[in-house]
Amino acid sequence: MIERYTREEIGSVWTPQAKMEAWLRVELAATDAWAAEGAVPAEAAAACRERASFTVEAVNERERLTNHDVAAFIDEVAESVGEEGRWIHYGLTSSDVLDTALATQITEAGTILIEGARAYRDALIDRAFDFRDTLCVGRTHGVHAEPTTFGLRLAGFAFEADRNVHRLERAVAQCAVGKLSGAVGTYASVPPAIEARVMESLGLQREEIATQVVPRDRHAELLGAIAIAGAGIERFATEVRHLQRTEVREAEEPFASGQQKGSSAMPHKRNPIRCERLTGLARLLRGYSQTGLENVALWHERDISHSGAERVILPDATITLDYMQHLAREVASGLVVHIDRLRSNLEQTHGALFSQRALTALVESGMTRDDAYRTVQAAAHEAFDTGTHFRELIGTAAPQLDLDEVFDYDAYLTHLPEIFERLEKLR
Repeated sequence: MIERYTREEIGSVWTPQAKMEAWLRVELAATDAWAAEGAVPAEAAAACRERASFTVEAVNERERLTNHDVAAFIDEVAESVGEEGRWIHYGLTSSDVLDTALATQITEAGTILIEGARAYRDALIDRAFDFRDTLCVGRTHGVHAEPTTFGLRLAGFAFEADRNVHRLERAVAQCAVGKLSGAVGTYASVPPAIEARVMESLGLQREEIATQVVPRDRHAELLGAIAIAGAGIERFATEVRHLQRTEVREAEEPFASGQQKGSSAMPHKRNPIRCERLTGLARLLRGYSQTGLENVALWHERDISHSGAERVILPDATITLDYMQHLAREVASGLVVHIDRLRSNLEQTHGALFSQRALTALVESGMTRDDAYRTVQAAAHEAFDTGTHFRELIGTAAPQLDLDEVFDYDAYLTHLPEIFERLEKLR
């Protein structure tokens, strides 16, 4: 991922240095395991752990000759150890190292993602409580529907964010799986006892049946969870973008007045650039997820058609979601809500958004549902079209109604305490 969208902590997980350090941890854990099983001299294993080293530059230079990155790495590490270096990579195949090391990197990156997902969720929860009882208009099809509250709207995003926390937790956990079962997974060159020791030392589970690689459905699940989390952030960003439109202007993403510039040409502009950026990045995540699915179907015990793609999509997907979560949390925490606009927009339909309460009241008064519907519809549309308040029109059409009972904003707040008790449990 380009530097613009790479935060330092998660970016450090995916550097060439970090990748090869993960390879070395696997190699040394294997050498220690062989020594513990009595197959490698203990002194040799100790020498490997004490002296093994590499530089990325040297490995890359050697790879120009070997055309094989793991082989080049093994040569460099073995050479750095000296005579005892012949035990490096003993009994292993490249994917034993690559897939097991990748699992440790995914676990490390996943921990960062889960922390970020929780922080984003918690920011939404806090703001939802801030505006729990703040009335605003709800919209369906982009058209005014019934009153809701701004806090309830944010609560919906918070619950979605919480589901994404759990999706990421599950997806990362099922990727914390390695394999040291040798070529084509038969353990012919490395017994299960070695694998067990290595996985325990690295904090991983073993793949129950590996071919030559860990099956890629695991990575596809992770990329899918990342894409869904990104889509949830995009949904929140899209809502803010709509609410920031000049004609609506109910809410705005934070803007650093006196410092930030909204346009190079029009100084008055305050554009929802953060939310637009989130929308665009979510599209990347869906593409990475699709590639992850394409990587599942490998030939026989394995091919490497997944390899080149994974070198891009796994670092990029985790880095991108980390950035998006951070940015979305900033938007949620700093969201500017215009209470006056919420109220004025609530009145744009001249009371017609009370139509369901009028309909229900007419049915309760003894009118058939269809007659009640037609009566309310006619009055509501006239209110829309003429600007005459719906209360006046429905009062004339249906004088039996208790208008104070029908036109009661507090009715939409009645059950909020119960709903927000559910939200409180997410804290």
